[in-house]
This record gives sequence, structure tokens and C-alpha cells, in this order.
Amino acid sequence: MSDTHGVHRRLRDLPEADILVHSGDFTMSGSEAETLDFLEWICDLPYRHKVLVAGNHDACLYGAHLDGLDDNVHYLCGSGVKIEGLNFWGVPMFMEDCVSGKQEQLYAAIPEDTDVLVTHTPPYGILDRDGSILYGSRELLGRVRVVRPRLHLFGHIHKSHGALSDGVTVFSNAAIMDEGYDNLNVPNVLSLTVSAD
Repeated sequence: MSDTHGVHRRLRDLPEADILVHSGDFTMSGSEAETLDFLEWICDLPYRHKVLVAGNHDACLYGAHLDGLDDNVHYLCGSGVKIEGLNFWGVPMFMEDCVSGKQEQLYAAIPEDTDVLVTHTPPYGILDRDGSILYGSRELLGRVRVVRPRLHLFGHIHKSHGALSDGVTVFSNAAIMDEGYDNLNVPNVLSLTVSAD
């Protein structure tokens, strides 16, 4: 899921899964109070693992280190974690990084052994359309073409909720809020088989 924008407690009957991933924009105004409420909520969910990155609305996390999270809650900020044999890598979207050029550096640093890539921004031309404009990142698309993760999970563009595959990577825009911030989309549920190597 992604883009819950402070309405996470309205989500009912969440699907069963082993791992819950939130691709950012869990707040609306980026306040510390909103962030703490979301973290309390996600920590209490009954998933074996929870993975999250920050989105452009989650400004209070810029430069922050989240200490004290449950062992099964993984905040990724240009970093990764191995979960049940899968390499997860997460890249947040902070406006400061977009302006300074650091965002492109974060995309360039995505490791080539990434199985599950979690970003807030979509890659250019993939589930990133709002009207006639494509809002995805060309730099991210270029890196995804090199890394070829099995899953690429993101949000940001509420109007492009959905999932598709190019035959190698399954792309998932899991924005929960619709484009008018009126209705809630359902979370995307994806399956991934782990080899017994």
C-alpha cells in the first residue's frame, strides 16, 4: 500500500499476507504526531514483517533515524534489509533531495541484487500517468532496467493505482487514496516465490 495520508485507521479487512509494504505518504501534513500515530498503527498490525519508506508528504522524517521500532518493522531510507531470503531496498522521496540532486544519487545506489524495490516515486511511463502527464522518474526507470527487481512497489500518483508486469518485474502502484482524496482503493496483493537455494 501507499499514500494513506493519515486515514490508515479507516482501513478495515486488510488482506492476509506475510509482508506488508507501505511506499510512503502515510501522513498528510508531515507532522510528528501523524507519523507517530501511523507508526503505532503499523507496529500493531499482525503481519510477520512490515517495510516502509517515506514519501514527499512525510517531511518530518527528513534526516531522521527511527529508533525503537519493533524488530519486524523496517524503515528503509536509501538502505536495505533481507527478509525471508529476499533483498528489499527502499528509497524515500523528500523534496529536499529532489531539489539538491541527491534523489538521483539514491536511485543510482540501488544494488543490483535487489529483489523487491520500494520507492515512493514511480518509474517514468509505468503507472505514473495523471491526465496527459507522466510524473515518474527517468533516472529511476534507467536504474530499474539495470537492476531488474522481481517487484517494484511505489505510489505517489493516486490516479494510476494498479499493477502490471513487463515479464521480469511486477510493478505496483498501491496508492490507497484516489486522486480526489475522497475514496480508498484496495491494497494490491502480490505473490513472490522464494527459491530454496
